[in-house]
Amino acid sequence: MQKTYKKYFALFVLPTLIAFTLFFIVPFIMGIVLSFCKFTTVTNAHWVGIANYVKAFSNKDFMNALLFTVKFTVVSVITINVISFALAYGLTRGLKGTNIFRTIFFMPNLIGGIVLGYIWQLLINGVLAHFNVTITADPKYGFWGMVILTNWQLIGYMMIIYIAGIQNIPTELIEAAEIDGANKFQTLYKIIIPMTMPSVTICLFLTLTNCFKLFDQNLALTAGGPAKKTAMLAYDIYTTFYNRNGWEGVGQAKAVIFFIIVAAISLTQLYFTRRKEVEN
Repeated sequence: MQKTYKKYFALFVLPTLIAFTLFFIVPFIMGIVLSFCKFTTVTNAHWVGIANYVKAFSNKDFMNALLFTVKFTVVSVITINVISFALAYGLTRGLKGTNIFRTIFFMPNLIGGIVLGYIWQLLINGVLAHFNVTITADPKYGFWGMVILTNWQLIGYMMIIYIAGIQNIPTELIEAAEIDGANKFQTLYKIIIPMTMPSVTICLFLTLTNCFKLFDQNLALTAGGPAKKTAMLAYDIYTTFYNRNGWEGVGQAKAVIFFIIVAAISLTQLYFTRRKEVEN
């Protein structure tokens, strides 16, 4: 049987490999090459070297978007993971109606980003209307609006992952800790959190990448207003590429920089959190 699998392995892998190469590897390489070119279409590109990267880093809007994205990601990653872990811990204590609460908390993740953005724009503007302002009146309103929206969307998803990690902890460990006289807080910090580090690794990775790549919600909620002060990196790249004539190459250079930043931060996070993981 194993020989049969090996014989036809290449045949089954080939279609997926071809599709992956054509629709991911080739466009990715073309994108890197075009980031060094001035172009309007892929067939009308002229090599300009690092000029696009110089323009990108000297662009005030890009640097503001980078700073805003970093601040937003730090706040959102911490709040999402803390709240989702707390909910997961509470919902694994054998409370009545646990399954109903899990479903309710998970449901926002099923709603599209554009829809969520407009829903929360209506809700937040409805509250701010009492003060005669809108969400785009001040960058801090847009910032906290984005944080609330992202928390509401992702907490339920991360909660499910944390629940799976907590439920995977051998009950013998918890019972042994209780016999040894450990209280709930000691059990949480000495047993549960270390044993759920694989779930922490996954959730940190997902929240980091999702927060950095956020686009739909940013577009619908604030559209970068006021004066692009709440524009995130993905939205800034979009406006540079499509809204500024002759800046397609700069937009592509920003996208490459964006990829490098996200990849570097994500891989660093994976390296450090995986070192904290322990085997069951």
